[in-house]
Amino acid sequence: EATLDLAERRRIRSAIRELQRQELERDEEALASKRFRPERGSHRQDDKENWPRSRHLEEEQQATLAALSQQLEAITSVEELTKLLRAAGEYEERKLIRAAIRKLRAKEIEAATLAENVQSSR
Repeated sequence: EATLDLAERRRIRSAIRELQRQELERDEEALASKRFRPERGSHRQDDKENWPRSRHLEEEQQATLAALSQQLEAITSVEELTKLLRAAGEYEERKLIRAAIRKLRAKEIEAATLAENVQSSR
């Protein structure tokens, strides 16, 4: 806002959008790597009877989170995602929903700035 040069403002806005996009990608990569990282040493602490059961529960949770992730990609409303966030009980679910909200907001910001750029170029 300090400069009157419109070209410089556009460059600054596009740099900000690029930084936001890169940050979002880093967050998603970190989330994905944490989600699929095997637990270290936890199976040694389980006794032999509970190990297959806990492994089965872990696999079920991974499958549930993968299904939720696909459902979240189809949702295009921040309000709907916010409702899901409030209803979510598991930490991992809330984390996925927050990432989806950030991604959707980033898309909305990018679309608005593109529309602004098109309008200002006219």
